[in-house]
Amino acid sequence: QVQLVETGGGLVQAGGSLRLSCAASGRTFSSYAMGWFRQAPGKEREFVAVVSWSGGRTYYADSVKGRFTISRDNAKNTVYLQMNSLKPEDTAVYYCAAGSLPSDYEGSYDYWGQGTQVTVSS
Repeated sequence: QVQLVETGGGLVQAGGSLRLSCAASGRTFSSYAMGWFRQAPGKEREFVAVVSWSGGRTYYADSVKGRFTISRDNAKNTVYLQMNSLKPEDTAVYYCAAGSLPSDYEGSYDYWGQGTQVTVSS
């Protein structure tokens, strides 16, 4: 079992930055690919970014490429999402998830956090 807890959400003006963190319990964190997804009001949950178990591979949704950076610290059992140049359309609940392979498909993930709200004002 892996438990995930996201922190770092909040209210920010357009053009600002936030860093989300996702802390994982369990000693097997380094064996999982870690992804970030988001869900805006009235919309389906969508892929944002994923990092491989070693941190050596990362993939991003086109909508965030060049603005967001995913990283992980396996010694701290934590994955991060650095979000820069935020836009109002980035407003959503952000979820981290753990899965066996890097994927943009949410069905590939076995464990999910409870989510953290990010609100970007114009």
